[in-house]
Amino acid sequence: MTTTINISWHLRTLLAEHGIYQTTHVVPLLKEHGVHLSREQVYRLVTQTPQRLNMEVLAALCSILSCTPNDLITLAAEEAASPRRAATNGKRSTVPPPQPPTKTTLRRPGNQ
Repeated sequence: MTTTINISWHLRTLLAEHGIYQTTHVVPLLKEHGVHLSREQVYRLVTQTPQRLNMEVLAALCSILSCTPNDLITLAAEEAASPRRAATNGKRSTVPPPQPPTKTTLRRPGNQ
């Protein structure tokens, strides 16, 4: 059995609880705390679970929303069963081995 950790990101929910429904309103709030992010970066931060999170950004978000990191991030461990191999009853697999990659040449239209 393997254990996977599911990460839930609650920034959008917390922003809504504080009456902030547009990501463009978060940009100046972050600037007040010394965090300079573009509109696009803030949009991705709100709508997607970040892969990495700067500590200054986390501290600014917690200050803006009057919350703790535990309010923003929830971790849940989930045990997944190991994949089982199909029974072959002593027979060999009929799946062919993978083929090696082939070289491909890309040609632009008009440039023959």
